[in-house]
Amino acid sequence: MLFTKKSLTEDGFTGFRPVDELDPMRIPQGPGIFVILRAADFEPMFLSKSSAGTFKKKDPSLKREALESEWIPDASVLYIGKASAGSQGNRGLRKQIQEFLDYGRGRPTVVWDARLIWQLRDALDLIIAWKEFPASEVNSAEAAYHAGFVAAHGRLPFANLVQARSKK
Repeated sequence: MLFTKKSLTEDGFTGFRPVDELDPMRIPQGPGIFVILRAADFEPMFLSKSSAGTFKKKDPSLKREALESEWIPDASVLYIGKASAGSQGNRGLRKQIQEFLDYGRGRPTVVWDARLIWQLRDALDLIIAWKEFPASEVNSAEAAYHAGFVAAHGRLPFANLVQARSKK
């Protein structure tokens, strides 16, 4: 897979809404995979301090050099995440993406893996898309998308700091 809007659409991803125009009520409630993409003309401008909330009293900000070293100039996808059903079955894409957005607004959260997104000056211009999966397939789907991205680009997307592994 090329990990472009076109290839993701062909693979069944939908949504493709800018972060600042996203209506969470239009996001499916079921489990699945979501991606954060940049438009072709998006140029990274890194903030010295992240807009994201803290996690366990830790500042989510990284130094500019670290951000620059994570950036992949030819990649459209900046993050690949999962939204499981949760132990109570009441989680899913809508709740996970809402928590991701809340985190970017400075609220504390456990969405620590995606924190680099919120150190981009124009993070609200980024695009979110999603694809629903049966709960039993979410972990293996995330691992497969991560592996596919690594195969295409040599490493994980900009804001993914840990590679997912399929749980057996």
